[in-house]
Amino acid sequence: MAQAFEKFSSLMDLYNRLLPALKAKSEELQREKLNISEKDIWSYCMKCKWQNRKDLRIHELVDDILNVDAYKIELFIKNKNYEEL
Repeated sequence: MAQAFEKFSSLMDLYNRLLPALKAKSEELQREKLNISEKDIWSYCMKCKWQNRKDLRIHELVDDILNVDAYKIELFIKNKNYEEL
């Protein structure tokens, strides 16, 4: 994922650039009665989808966000909450 990150001065800049896709996915999931936030989707993608990938482009990141599996995000959130206990 180095290439995508290199074009932005920080992860916050990248997050802000991807925010429209994150919001769209979060709204889609909320219409399906799932309480999954933009930050949940971002955290899942950062830790589970992009952590070991190289040379990702912005359109690939957007595609990953829009096609993320809600069930996998829910499991990720549950595991994260469990670990915090």
